[in-house]
Amino acid sequence: MKNPTVGKHEAEDLKKIVEKVIKGLGNPKPPLDLRDVRELLKLDVRYYSSTNDSFLQETISRMKIAGKQIIKRPSLLLDVVKKAKLSALWIPDHKRILIDESTPKLKHRWFEGHEIGHGLAPWHKLFLFGDNQETLGQGCHEQLEAEANFAAGQLLFLQDRFVIEGNDNQANMKTVLQLSEVFGNTKTSTLWRFVEECHEDKFLVGVISQHPHHPKNDFDALAPIKHLVESPGFKEQFGNINVFNLFASIKKYCSRNKGGPLGTAMIRLLDVNGDAHDFRFESFSNSYECLTLGVYVRKVGIIF
Repeated sequence: MKNPTVGKHEAEDLKKIVEKVIKGLGNPKPPLDLRDVRELLKLDVRYYSSTNDSFLQETISRMKIAGKQIIKRPSLLLDVVKKAKLSALWIPDHKRILIDESTPKLKHRWFEGHEIGHGLAPWHKLFLFGDNQETLGQGCHEQLEAEANFAAGQLLFLQDRFVIEGNDNQANMKTVLQLSEVFGNTKTSTLWRFVEECHEDKFLVGVISQHPHHPKNDFDALAPIKHLVESPGFKEQFGNINVFNLFASIKKYCSRNKGGPLGTAMIRLLDVNGDAHDFRFESFSNSYECLTLGVYVRKVGIIF
């Protein structure tokens, strides 16, 4: 799945909103403390169990007892969580974020940032938990999620501060891992943000997948790459990339180690005009996923 593009106007609006939040926090140094964000925005974060219906039902009941109607049909919230298998969700009328306590704690920070992103986009309140065809459409859902991810990235990575630090260092996996520690975010989200916004003078691509040599039971051979993250320049010049060939090439050089660095290699990719270009790829396993960064090296020529 390729990273969806956020509209120009929506991106500009979200940047301005996040900028106000960061200024309201006094332009803090990384890592951003989400407790300060909650206090500034008057947000409430609670945890629920997706594996215990009674616990989730009790959570909803308590919210109703508090005297605030969450949505027109409160039972819809329970249906949404159960059917969509959500890891977290945003309750607009209650300014509350619910996070599934059974999910890995390392991801809770991103889940919270993502739901804050929904809350920062004023137009999202019109769509969340709706039941009309427009709201339930897949295209609309993906757009809302992309905008929430964009806002979360702007907030958790303190906007230009991350870009400046990324550009001050080399475009490689070592830099991604270092920035993950500095900003206190997951390696996966750091790779995503690095590819999309750092080193605009280079073609960058990120691949998030299962470990090529240790696939899980839910591995889908028809969709071997979970997320293909493209820099704006890469998306324009290499938008026709074959994900099956790319995954196969990554698998060739990756070691069977279950964690840490998995290897590096030069991989040749064709651009939209059929010209060949060499990219330096390197992969790293965080024990949950295989993270791969591809950085442009040189043009080779036309393949006949």
